[in-house]
Amino acid sequence: MKVKYFSDTDTAYIKFSNQEVAETKDINGNILIDLDENSQLVEMTIELADVQASLSEIFFQQLIEKG
Repeated sequence: MKVKYFSDTDTAYIKFSNQEVAETKDINGNILIDLDENSQLVEMTIELADVQASLSEIFFQQLIEKG
């Protein structure tokens, strides 16, 4: 899994597999999921990521846990 965060657009991109994307679904206008031909999750894009997923809290918590 690869996670990229673009602070200039507050967008998070999460790649779960290297499968070819067959379909993209708009979940709520800010979250898009890309599925393969078997409807398995390939990628997810989260717009307004800090608001949608509280990314700053997640990253801060990871830093504390890793010491």
